Order: sequence, then C-alpha cells, then structure tokens
Amino acid sequence: MLPLPKTWLATGLTAAIILLSLIFLLSGCSQPSKPAGGDATTAKASESSNSPEPVTAKTALLPMYSSAYKWAHDVVLLRLAPKDMTDVEKGAGKAALWEATFASPSQRAYHVYSYAVAARPPDIYQGVTVGSAVPWAGVTRDVMPIQSSQFQVDSDAAYAAAAADAAAWGKKNPGIKLSSFQLGNGYSFPSPVWYVMWGDKKLGYVAFVSATTGKVLKAKK
Repeated sequence: MLPLPKTWLATGLTAAIILLSLIFLLSGCSQPSKPAGGDATTAKASESSNSPEPVTAKTALLPMYSSAYKWAHDVVLLRLAPKDMTDVEKGAGKAALWEATFASPSQRAYHVYSYAVAARPPDIYQGVTVGSAVPWAGVTRDVMPIQSSQFQVDSDAAYAAAAADAAAWGKKNPGIKLSSFQLGNGYSFPSPVWYVMWGDKKLGYVAFVSATTGKVLKAKK
C-alpha cells in the first residue's frame, strides 16, 4: 500500500477537526432551553395527566363482558355496582372501580369481575380482574339476568334521576351521603333497576330507577 502524501494527511486532519467542532456547536445549539421551574412544571403536568378519572357503568362493563364471554358464551349479567378506590372519589353515577357478577348456565358457576381505571397495589389491578369460579344454582326470583336490550340507562343518568327525586328529602336531611348504588333485576319490577340509597333504612332515602326508561319506579323514605 502506498503511503499518503503529508499534505493529504494534514488536510484530512484539519477537516476532521473542523467537522467535529461544527457537530459540537450544532448539538449545543439544538438543545432547548428550560424555563424557570421547568422540572416542577413538567412533574405537575405529568401527575395531572396520570390522574385517574371515574367512568360510568357502561364504560366499565364492556371490557368485563368481553372477558366473561371468553369464559362462556352464554354468560348473563346478574349485578353491577361501583366500588371504592382510595384517592379517587366516586359520585354522580361514576367510579374508578366497578364490579360485575357474570353467571353461566352451562357452567353452573359465576365469576365476579372488576374493572379499574388505575392500579392501587396490592389489591387493585388496572383493567379487568377475574375472581374464582363459584357454584351457581341458577336464576331465582330475586336475582334474574340483566338483558342488554333492557339496560339502556347508564349509571350517571340513573343517579341524576334518583337525585332529582330525592332533592326535597335531601334539603331536610343535609349531609347524608350515598350508601348504596347498584344495578340488578328481580321479580318486583318489569325490568332491571338501579337501586340508589342515601343513608340507611332508619334514616335514608331509596329510589328504584328503571334501567330501561330512566324513570323512578318507586321511592322509599
């Protein structure tokens, strides 16, 4: 191999030094400047975007039903209710954690499914969680399947109807909180109902809201 002339080596070395200098300068100029308190602002924005938002019953039901259908194609919904999640307040018919009971006539069993918008270790996992199979004797007068065609009124609309019906009672009994809220079906009503209760049986208000029409079918004080 023939040696390169010294002038070529010098020229090549000079070009390399110039190129490296330009790269260094350009990389320094391309970095964006941080505003004052940028780290704190970014952290707050990230924390805000990651804050879980409560959802309605129908939003939570879809992924739970999809999971239950994989278990058995004849699954029926028996019960649907919101559950408590620390640091995420539930109310107005929305919750960050929902629980549904699905049963299968062919399997003679039921599973309790849960859907959470966020994880809260060690007990709550984000997404759908499936409980163990429990033997099921079948439909009874008090616990009947909730047909999808009859489930037309979402939880937020049902809560609004119940709250409007209980408004006068609420003014006379301020500060009494919602104690029970669930969807079920039984022989007492022609279609599935939302059971909405404030307080307790001694001092409370209960409204049964049709999950098909959204009307208050019955109320107890």
